[in-house]
Amino acid sequence: MSSVAVLTQESFNEHRSGLLPEQVKCIGAEDEDSLPTYKDAFPPLPEKPLPEGVQETGNAWTTKIKPLKSSVITQVFHVPLEERKYKDMNQFGEGDQAKVCLDIMHKTGAHLELSMAKDQGLSIMVSGHCLQYNRSYVEGRDASATVAIPKEHHRFVIGKSGEKLQELELKTATKIQIPRPEDPSNLIKISGTKEGLEKAKHEILLISAEQDKRAVERMNIEKVYHPFITGAYNKLVGEWMQETGARINVPPPSVNKTEIVITGEKEQVALAMAKIKKIYEEKKKNATTIAVEVKKSQHKYVIGPKGNTLQEILDRTGVSVEIPPLDSSSETVILRGEPDRLGQALTEVYAKVNKLVFLSPACFKLGLGLRLLCVYQQVHIEFTEGEDKITLEGPTKDVQIVQGQIEAIVTDLVNRMDYTEISVDPKFHRHLIGKGGANINRIKEQHKVSVRIPPDNEKSNLIRIEGDPQGVQEAKKELLELASRMENERTKDMIIEQRFHRAIIGQKGEKIKEIRDKFPEGIINFPDPTQKSDIVQLRGPRTEVEKCTKFMQKMVAEMVENSFSVSVPIFKQFHKNIIGKGGANIKKIREETNTKIDLPAENSNSEMIVITGKKANCEAAKNRILAIQKELANITEVEVSIPSKLHNSLIGSKGRFVRSIMEECGGVHIHFPTEGSGIDAVTIRGPAEEVEKAKKQLLSLAEEKQIKSHTVELRAKPEYHKFLIGKGGGNIRKVRDSTGARIIFPTADDKDQELITVIGTEEAVAEAQKELEALIKSLDNVVEDFMIVDPKHHRFFVARRGQVLRDIADEYGGVIVSFPRTGSQSDKVTLKGAKDCLEAAKKRMLEMIEDLDAQVIMECVIPQKFHRSIMGPKGSRIQQITKDHNVQIKFPDRDDQQASLACVNGLQENGEANGEVKEPADPLVPKKCDVIVLSGRKERCEAAVEALKALVPVTIAVEVPFELHRYIIGQKGSGIRKMMDEFEVNIQVPAHELQSDIISVTGLASHLDRAKEGLLERVKELQAEQEDRALRSFKLTITVDPKYHPKIIGRKGAIITQIRNEHEVNIQFPEKNDENQDQITITGYEQNAVAARDAIQAIVHELEEMISEDITLDSRVHARIIGARGKGIRKIMDEFKVDVRFPQSGAADPNLVTVTGRPEQVDEAIDHLLNLEEEYMADMVENEAKMAYMKPSGSTASSMEEPRGPSKGFVVREAPWAIGNEKAPDMSSSEEFPSFGAPVTNARSSPWGPKRF
Repeated sequence: MSSVAVLTQESFNEHRSGLLPEQVKCIGAEDEDSLPTYKDAFPPLPEKPLPEGVQETGNAWTTKIKPLKSSVITQVFHVPLEERKYKDMNQFGEGDQAKVCLDIMHKTGAHLELSMAKDQGLSIMVSGHCLQYNRSYVEGRDASATVAIPKEHHRFVIGKSGEKLQELELKTATKIQIPRPEDPSNLIKISGTKEGLEKAKHEILLISAEQDKRAVERMNIEKVYHPFITGAYNKLVGEWMQETGARINVPPPSVNKTEIVITGEKEQVALAMAKIKKIYEEKKKNATTIAVEVKKSQHKYVIGPKGNTLQEILDRTGVSVEIPPLDSSSETVILRGEPDRLGQALTEVYAKVNKLVFLSPACFKLGLGLRLLCVYQQVHIEFTEGEDKITLEGPTKDVQIVQGQIEAIVTDLVNRMDYTEISVDPKFHRHLIGKGGANINRIKEQHKVSVRIPPDNEKSNLIRIEGDPQGVQEAKKELLELASRMENERTKDMIIEQRFHRAIIGQKGEKIKEIRDKFPEGIINFPDPTQKSDIVQLRGPRTEVEKCTKFMQKMVAEMVENSFSVSVPIFKQFHKNIIGKGGANIKKIREETNTKIDLPAENSNSEMIVITGKKANCEAAKNRILAIQKELANITEVEVSIPSKLHNSLIGSKGRFVRSIMEECGGVHIHFPTEGSGIDAVTIRGPAEEVEKAKKQLLSLAEEKQIKSHTVELRAKPEYHKFLIGKGGGNIRKVRDSTGARIIFPTADDKDQELITVIGTEEAVAEAQKELEALIKSLDNVVEDFMIVDPKHHRFFVARRGQVLRDIADEYGGVIVSFPRTGSQSDKVTLKGAKDCLEAAKKRMLEMIEDLDAQVIMECVIPQKFHRSIMGPKGSRIQQITKDHNVQIKFPDRDDQQASLACVNGLQENGEANGEVKEPADPLVPKKCDVIVLSGRKERCEAAVEALKALVPVTIAVEVPFELHRYIIGQKGSGIRKMMDEFEVNIQVPAHELQSDIISVTGLASHLDRAKEGLLERVKELQAEQEDRALRSFKLTITVDPKYHPKIIGRKGAIITQIRNEHEVNIQFPEKNDENQDQITITGYEQNAVAARDAIQAIVHELEEMISEDITLDSRVHARIIGARGKGIRKIMDEFKVDVRFPQSGAADPNLVTVTGRPEQVDEAIDHLLNLEEEYMADMVENEAKMAYMKPSGSTASSMEEPRGPSKGFVVREAPWAIGNEKAPDMSSSEEFPSFGAPVTNARSSPWGPKRF
């Protein structure tokens, strides 16, 4: 073991100059002898013996050693990931890579070390002698090759963003270098292993060969014919691309190019070119043009949003509309297309120009939008974006009136409105808006402001707020708080099956609204139903999200349990009885069984009622619904035993056979057991007669199946089916009765609409087949005939776009009926079709003509204001009357009330109109606008008049206290709308300024009684609520010293919240600027308010009994008493029921602590605090004593204060620098202490001896 002496310049000088005088005196001869010698402290290193004849000169320090050179070379290589052959290293030191390395080391004697870099590259360190190293390097070197392909194919080798090239390099473990575009060379250089080279060459040549097969053709087609090639909405060119497989690039209308580029396989390109050329030549030959003048300002109406109007015209008429460019001053619009279509296209162009009512959001400085109270539809109002400019177009008189209205509104807005803009990250915009605009609408209503949030495509973060100055500031504050909260929120995804989403959201979003109200700080986002995603996203503060997650998980678990479903077949005519009056029956079943019951729509053919809920509840609801049906009609249920092996054949393909039996037997319900159950019982439910009939047919069919069943399929055009079946099934019933075979026609849901199936014994089927084929053959035998129809009846047949003729064609096997052209006086009508069908159609038309000859015209006077109500939604009521009574009903045109009013005013002012004095209208003569005209047979018209009068609404008055009107109307009219929908009436509430108690209810007489009862019931509920509200409005005021208010409120409002919740009252403390700072107001039920007052007074009484005492505690122990985050002091305060206040920083007396509480508790707390102080101070004294021991100490205090001399350092005798006059070595000098690798310079000799390197 060797020692090392570290010498400093100071210590060396100290030794050269000798010890300090004081120290020399202290050290005797014995001390000097005890110092170690330099050789003892630093023994010399062993040296090699010198060669003979050479004598050692000087000492060991002066011996010169020649430097030795190493024959080992080390070099490091880095191999990137894409150049590595072996990329999978599951276990280090194993596999092909390790074997290759071992082989190289064995052959060359060189040493290889491998290490993996972060980028998955490989670092290789090679160590060995020169010869070994060279051999290892030569053996590990990669080969290279070149491949030549056409220059234009290079980009396909590179691929999009170089992806293809990277894929090739990874796949083949090679490095591929492609010449730059400006380099004329077509050679691609590849380097890597031999296997990789061959693979890469093969892949590159494959890519080039594939591109050789492709072709690119360019066609110059005049720009005006491009719309005909692309087709409306690019449909035609899309179809061609799909059909040919070629890619067709037609420049858009905004680009002034005539070149159309087609790319793809050569055959595909040729086919696409032929199609384009055909259309071009055809349009060039046949198309003509007309030019019309349209004001430049109205061109945008012809173009439409994003050119949609032009595409719409092209789609409807096949005519292209050419609009001059925006920078052109031309107002000429050119229409190009087939001559017979130009007229229709021109009509549509003028319609777009003349009938447009332009509405636009206001864009002037305040941006609040103008709600004009005018009815001038001829005036176009346009707000210029980014400018304080509004453009009006229209008749001069109307424009002046509208201008005055706008100026008045703008002046008013400028005087009373303000606006501001705030910056919010666009990603938070949709959250500020909320679901369906809930958040932003609430802010708008609450602060009476308008808020404009930019759409996503604007990519703007500026939100504009406009309105009342105070409201603007409040809305700004709330929006900024919302945005700040969103930045600190958390997002969590929940997996909930999509089938439960609708149930969680609830009808009209009621259930999800309850969840959102329960967790107001959380946001719940459901996926779009079309996405079929199960992920529901929750976002908000962490705790809120966790609570909401647990709540929804529990909710979903209950839904899973309640999702059992069962379908109950109920005859359609009994559905209304199951629903009950006003939904009473179905509501009662739902509530008592706790199930969800869904009935099919009225216009649906389905009879299935679906019940969802727990299994036991569903069965109970099913039994109750079946019991209602059984009570209402003679419904019986029988079971028929049919071998289960015959069930499938009786049901037929997709239920065709059993469905035909159910339809034939009055819609009975036939239920087969589930397949594979082995049960033979088949249930038939329905009216007794029909059930018996269905039973016989089932048993007969089953017997036929067992004995010998035969099936034959025939084909007939779908339009023949109705004729084959006959009116009421008469024709087909004759065939069935005569042959005994069953004939099944396809339903509307079947794919094959021509297939007719015949089932029965072989003989019966053959006979039925023969009859049907004869009928079908006769239908295929088309003949032509004519009949005489008086021209006055022609209009009836061709009216409504020939609807009557279409009905005849559908019913009688597609017979074509042709009437002479309008204007000709010919009475000859031509019929063409199958002979039997033609005769039947002819007979039907003669019946219709007979009805027309016998028809009368009857008038029914009903005031015009009731016409809309009589018509019903989309005219459904009037259509039903027309159908039931086979009459025509014509309503009069609406009376122009404004014109009538103007006429009356003019008459009063001038006394005459057009020079003639008008007689006042006779009140006994009905107005034209009130007369409804009916035409048809007399008895049918009379029945229809009675039906119309039954639909006239009646008005009754219901007295409801005025103060309850606003509650009946409800928020945004929701309450009154609900009542109107429920009772199918119109409820009219008088205007507020009238202060009237009378509410008018208008509707059908049958609905009015129910509506009146419902309205009065609602009034009772509201009066009860009003009384309860009055009781809850009791106020009580108590006087409490303001110094006790914080104690009554408690930490974070805990105490006052507990009192509020316990007594169900509202407790209001005074505001800072209130005059009466000692008044506390309690609002609620009287007994609750008194109880809350007593609770507060009890707290005040306790506080008044408390005392405060000041004690002195050393400020050094305050932090320890308080503890981490105040835990220590809170524990003391809870234990002794006191309040302890420590001085703030900078207080006059930092040791003063105040304790407040009951006297005995204060004393105990003070004793405890003083004990803690004593304990902690003792610990501090002990710690300070320990620290004193750890510090370097002197003999006395005075000796510590005396100046200390320089340190002696490490002293040795007989050191090299002590011999002669040499100076101590300079440690900062590179000569005395050279660094490794630094060049060696000849310098003077040193005490350390000559340099040895």
